[in-house]
Amino acid sequence: MAAAAAAAAMAAEEAEEALGLFTGIGLSEAKARETLRNGALSALLRRAVLQARSALGPALDKATGTLLYNTAARLKDPKHLGFLVGYIARREILTDLQLSAALEYVRSHPLEPLDVADFERACGVGVCITPEQIEEAVEAVISKHRAELLAERYHFNMGLLMGEARNQLRWADGKTIKNEVDLQVLHLLGPKTEADLEKKPKVAKARLAPAEKQKVAVVENGDMGTETQSLLEQLRGEALKFHKPGENYKTEGYVVTPNTMALLKKHLAITGGQVRTRFPPEPNGILHIGHAKAINFNFGYAKANGGVCFLRYDDTNPEKEEEKYFTAIREMVEWLGYQPYAVTHASDYFDQLYTWALELIRRGQAYVCHQKVEEIKGHNPPPSPWRDRPVEESLLLFEDMRKGKFGEGEATLRMKLVMEDGKMDPVAYRVKFTPHHRTGDKWCIYPTYDYTHCLCDSIEHITHSLCTKEFQARRSSYFWLCNALDVYCPVQWEYGRLNLLYTVVSKRKIIRLVETGAVRDWDDPRLFTLTALRRRGFPPEAINNFCARVGVTVAQATMEPHLLEACAREVLNEQAPRAMAVLEPLKVTITNFPAPKALEVLVPNFPADESRGFHKVPFHQTVYIEETDFREEADKGYKRLAPGQPVGLRHTGYVITVQNVIKDISGRVIELEVTCTKSDVAEKPKAFIHWVSVPLACEVRLYERLPLVAKMMIWRSHEWHHIPSFSSFGKRFLSHGRFLHKNPEDPSEVPGGFLSDLNPDSLRVVHNALVDSSVHSARPFDKFQFERLGYFSVDPDSEQGKMVFNRTVTLKEDPGKV
Repeated sequence: MAAAAAAAAMAAEEAEEALGLFTGIGLSEAKARETLRNGALSALLRRAVLQARSALGPALDKATGTLLYNTAARLKDPKHLGFLVGYIARREILTDLQLSAALEYVRSHPLEPLDVADFERACGVGVCITPEQIEEAVEAVISKHRAELLAERYHFNMGLLMGEARNQLRWADGKTIKNEVDLQVLHLLGPKTEADLEKKPKVAKARLAPAEKQKVAVVENGDMGTETQSLLEQLRGEALKFHKPGENYKTEGYVVTPNTMALLKKHLAITGGQVRTRFPPEPNGILHIGHAKAINFNFGYAKANGGVCFLRYDDTNPEKEEEKYFTAIREMVEWLGYQPYAVTHASDYFDQLYTWALELIRRGQAYVCHQKVEEIKGHNPPPSPWRDRPVEESLLLFEDMRKGKFGEGEATLRMKLVMEDGKMDPVAYRVKFTPHHRTGDKWCIYPTYDYTHCLCDSIEHITHSLCTKEFQARRSSYFWLCNALDVYCPVQWEYGRLNLLYTVVSKRKIIRLVETGAVRDWDDPRLFTLTALRRRGFPPEAINNFCARVGVTVAQATMEPHLLEACAREVLNEQAPRAMAVLEPLKVTITNFPAPKALEVLVPNFPADESRGFHKVPFHQTVYIEETDFREEADKGYKRLAPGQPVGLRHTGYVITVQNVIKDISGRVIELEVTCTKSDVAEKPKAFIHWVSVPLACEVRLYERLPLVAKMMIWRSHEWHHIPSFSSFGKRFLSHGRFLHKNPEDPSEVPGGFLSDLNPDSLRVVHNALVDSSVHSARPFDKFQFERLGYFSVDPDSEQGKMVFNRTVTLKEDPGKV
């Protein structure tokens, strides 16, 4: 207790001393205390102040103190602190402009010793700008803009004069330049008049017409309309934060070795300064919506900077890899609109990786270990008793591993390092007696992610290794391994992953859903895998736009599904031609039909832009409307068809009026007899409804939460089941998608686990729907807007004579549609 109290007293005394040092250089007490809370910053600043005081004495002026504080706060590599403080103490660095140049110089020249003469030239040491030089430079700038100044007077942009003068006088004091500009402008123009003091009227911006505001331009790379920056624009912004190719050493935390600059020079000779990224999925499952962000970021960042992106399969786990996953991954990348620069595999480099593993052992940086998997789990496992075994012994044992002399789990190759999360000696190789889909039985040892990833990046000369935030703890091992082998070391950058509510995206959990029959396969439209989204009808542009709206951030993004659906509506509104379909058909016979046979009606493909063409649909004496578009009694506010309340039939130019209601023995309405009147002579109806005539029978699968009273089925336990009636399910239809809760994987929200959270009514199938004949030649994945119903896509299950449609999203809610 006494020792602890003494330590606390000493710490308090040191803090009080540091507080005095910091306030002594001009920091407020509040700022000084805030600095003390940052251990690394306060330690550097204390060193800087003590060094400066040893040269200048205890009394430091505020300008010097500000330079010292900014040096401690902005310096990336503390080894240069004493060097820079020496220049400040000798009054050779006097301004923040000089300090910024000095900090940039030491960041750009990581190897020692620094070229002092070059450093001093770069940051203006010894440069003295005289008042006469400032006066002459300002005079030249004002002379250049004299005519505009006289015309615009004090409404002229004076910042332009300042900027041009500063370019000529890089190391001059900005305040002195401004004073000279103000003086010479006053001399030229004289004092400000009342007209000069009036605010300059703003130029009115051209206003977009409402239709133009709503329009979304769908172009390559997910560029969107006025609401959101395109992904390319965002990624060009991110480029300002990232290092330039070949300047890896400017990245905070990047480890510089004696060979770094030579390796970077060789790297630049190979790549020509090109940005190179990679998308490295494991081929053990189907890509999901989170991968779409990774694809957009990796391919988009490369494209935004004139670079290339590799598609590299991380095929180091042969037990879980299947050919269908390789095919589906590439298909989805290309579906999103991206073409890989090269398609590679980690297994392409197995020979080189093995050679490097031997070299790592020879350098004393790896060893063969016999601890079991259970023993080395967690962050505080017992140290390996084999860590210090002789190099030659590890080489022989590693060769025995390669020859299959050890069983699975009996030996691993481990690297000698401590990771950022405290995990010691990660595994580099393990034994697996599983044939590889590409290399066959050549190998029975396979490299791990921690070993493979950075070395494959190095082989392919990746400049920016972009990965999600959970890999941040592996950054130190990434740098360590490349440097341990003296190979080119890329830079790992982390960003926040994308999660979606009301779903699961874990490969393991999706497999459970498939195995239990909860979904049909990886492309079941209720999932948020990319194959499922494509099957449901989501356009790739919508997914790219969604990723652009989510943005590129460090923080994890958790989004509601309706935000993705909104992106889909915007794109489909521009892409999906209109058609008419009836899900709950009610037969309507027009008793005074004006022609002996069917008429042809022209329907615009896109009503807002008729220049995009029309299609023809037959209009016959017998038409079908939605059951819900007729009521025997019209309640207040009800605007559709009822006895005594006519409606218009869209696109026909006719209004129909009920004459007779025909019912079956149970009292259910099965047919209406109506008369028609041309709309130009009839009283304007309250509503116009959609219809079909001489239609095609089709099946419609609904993945939304609004109920439909129809003959419906759900997919459960590997087969279709009839839903007897909607009333028995009630409000359970109001759930989003396949799950009932926002976070089905959260045990606090769903104690029984995600399988207990399944919504049994997430898929409803309407077998006897009707659609107009304009869609007869549609192929799988073709998309349509069924008027008043939503956006639909042709499902691959479609057969000759029986088309199947998936509802992608509903239309936006229309309060007038009642």
